[in-house]
This record gives sequence, C-alpha cells and structure tokens, in this order.
Amino acid sequence: MTTRGHCLCGRTRWRYQGGATWSCYCHCDDCRRNCAAPVVAWLGVPVENFQWTGEPPKTLESSKGVRRHFCATCGSPMGFEADHYPGGMHLYAASLDNPQDFQPTFHVNYESRLAWLRIDDDLPKYEGTLLQSPESLWD
Repeated sequence: MTTRGHCLCGRTRWRYQGGATWSCYCHCDDCRRNCAAPVVAWLGVPVENFQWTGEPPKTLESSKGVRRHFCATCGSPMGFEADHYPGGMHLYAASLDNPQDFQPTFHVNYESRLAWLRIDDDLPKYEGTLLQSPESLWD
C-alpha cells in the first residue's frame, strides 16, 4: 500500500509504503506556532519507507536536533524529524492526499492545550512529549 501527500501548491510531495506506525494530536506550543493552528494532527512512518517526491522541501532546524520540513514555494509544513525520535518521519495529517482517512489514536502535550479549544473524545491524553518514539506505545 502506498500513501501520498502534498503541500498547498502541489510542488512538494511525499509518499510512503506500508502503514503508519502511530497517529496523534499534539498540543505543544512549537507545533501550534509552526502551523498557526490550535492543535496539530500527526502520523508517523519509518523513514526507510518514506520518500520525498516532486520538489524537495526546505528544512529548518527549529531547535538542536529538530528538523522541520516545508515547501519552499508555498510554505506549507510537511514533516518533522528529530534526533530523539530516530528512524521516524512525522507527517502532518492535513498534508495527506486523503486527510479524511486519518484516524488519531492519542493526544500528546495535553497539558499545553489551549483553554478555549474543547476536546470531546475518548482518546488517551498524555502529559508532555513521549520521551521514546511513539512506536514504543505498542511494544
């Protein structure tokens, strides 16, 4: 199975083989500010199954060991890699070709959520970041 995604202008694209290893909402300030959104939806895939297609993204090291990928033309956030999550590519669920297929399974940094954002779901809600890769939730 191949899953694909793209930026707003369509110049930067990605694809991966197989399934996502995790999917979540993040409420941290960095993710919210990077997307100018009240919460950000993510999915993670093994980097060895992932490929940029089309024009390659620009990359910003937003903090030591954290790389945020975005389209150089339209600025759409596309992905995230971090030294503390080795071997994983984190992709913005809204960049999926079919974002309606996204099924989040948990929240992270829940204590940082915006007070005016009402969350009414039964998903697990974790305080802080996951110190290990999100994949460790299924080990």
